[in-house]
Order: sequence, then C-alpha cells, then structure tokens
Amino acid sequence: MKTDMEKSKNILLTIEYDGTNFKGWQSQEGQKTVQSVIEDALEKALSERVSINAAGRTDAGVHAYGQTANFVTGSRLPVENLKTVVNNFLSVGNKRTYPVGSVRIVDVKTVQEDFHARFSCVGKTYMYKILLAKEPDIFKRNYFYRINKELNFENMAKAAKRLVGEHDFASFQASGGTPRKTTVRNIFDIRFDGEGNELYLFVTGDGFLYNMVRIIAGTLVDVGIGKINPADIGEILTSCDRKKAGHTAPPCGLYLYKVYYSKEEMEIWTDPVGTNIL
Repeated sequence: MKTDMEKSKNILLTIEYDGTNFKGWQSQEGQKTVQSVIEDALEKALSERVSINAAGRTDAGVHAYGQTANFVTGSRLPVENLKTVVNNFLSVGNKRTYPVGSVRIVDVKTVQEDFHARFSCVGKTYMYKILLAKEPDIFKRNYFYRINKELNFENMAKAAKRLVGEHDFASFQASGGTPRKTTVRNIFDIRFDGEGNELYLFVTGDGFLYNMVRIIAGTLVDVGIGKINPADIGEILTSCDRKKAGHTAPPCGLYLYKVYYSKEEMEIWTDPVGTNIL
C-alpha cells in the first residue's frame, strides 16, 4: 500500500520559452522541441519518465509567456521544490551567474486528478508583437514582425472589432493543421497596446485554428496599410475562403500569453475598459 508521499500527483506547470531555436512544442523524433527538453529535465528531477500534456502546441519560432502543461507523477520530490530543481536542469552556462536557458518553469502547483491542461482550458490569450521601424533591428528580429510602412491604427481597430464574437473562422485557418470538427470559434476580445515603436496585439478566445492568430495579425496589418478595407471583414468571414483574408504573419512575433481555467479569470482580462487601445 502506497503512503501519502508515494501517491500519484497531478502537477500543472506554467512555462515561458523562447521558441527561436526549437522545432515547435510537440516532441518529434530527432528534433529539439520544447516538450522534449522539459520532459528530459523532468526525468532527471523526478527519476522517472513522464509525458506532459500542453494547453496548446506552438509552432517553430513561436514563443510563450504562459504555456501550461500537466503530468502525473509518483515521485517523492516535494512539489514546492520542483520548480527550482527542474529549472536547474533547464538552465545553461555558469551556475554562479544565475543562468537562464531558453525554457523556464515559472509556476508549479498540484491540480485535481481529472485536470487536463488542454481539455480543462476555457480560453487563451495570444500576444503578437509588431515593430514599426524603417530599418531592421538585429536584436529584435526573432521576437517581432517588422513593418516598415505607416499603419492606419483607427482602421485596424475597426477591423478588430468586427472579428470579435462567434464566427466561422475558416478564412483564418491555414492548411496543414489537424482537421477540426468545426471551424467556429468565439473571440472574446481583441485589443492593442504598445510602447515606443512597438505595437502589441492581444487576441483572446475559446480556441484557435491552425495559424489563426498569425492570419488575424497579418490581416490587420493589411488593413493598416490599406490593402484591405475594415468593412470587408464581415465578407471575409462569411466567405470561409482563406484567399480572402490577409497574409500569415511570421511566427517570430507570436507568443502564447496566458491560458485560462476559469471564466472569472478570463473575464478580468477581457473587461471592455481599455479594449482596442491604440
């Protein structure tokens, strides 16, 4: 009979990572992925091999501030020590200089036995970063989508508002993803923020199709430069034709910002005050 210390625990990790040098989240044989790096670190920390379930699978070059993943373990390692131990295995460089690798665990907690990082999720916020600059910035090239043209922010805000709500987003889905039963999704909130020459787009919804946020970002950029009229967004949605929407923005500007497991938590973020700030 197992003691309390030996009973299995369901653990939820909150993770941030720089996706520049990874082949995406999901484990792939012979490839460096975020999932495989974390599972390798967990194996060293727990002395057992575990499989982690993520809230979402990010593509190559995509980053995260708040990815979440859960796993079940029977390890004796106290949960309160797990963050430090795993981060030690994830870190690189001189230990005396507080090294930070490309992946870091930012929070660890025990969740209910039936909790699943993906299926228990009620919504997510993605962030997309745009750099408004005439000249390239080599230090930001892996983390922003540079636009060297003037953007009409007012038109972008109008177009964004037309995307909010429950719609069939087939026009905003790239080919090659996992087939879905339906392409209907509910976008709760789209807002802009920024600092200096940096523009931040935040998109919150109950779920996202393959490359959906990147296509939304590309479409809003096309609106901003005058290639697409904001009044055409409704027609683009109803057409269910990918060719009608704008271009797919590059992966470097995309970040999985936050995953929600309660509607109350998500409603705090999607409060209408401040929506579409430009």
